[in-house]
Amino acid sequence: MITKTTKLLFIAGLALAIPALNACNTIEGAGKDVEKTGEVVQDAAKDAKN
Repeated sequence: MITKTTKLLFIAGLALAIPALNACNTIEGAGKDVEKTGEVVQDAAKDAKN
């Protein structure tokens, strides 16, 4: 039998997990932005070298 405390802990766990999973999308987007910025810097360095 599931107790009231177990239900509350399960709901609290879900409440914490959902935003954490959503943050993965944000982190992935930030990683892509950083990668793009790095490419721009590399291109600028190559142009300056030539």
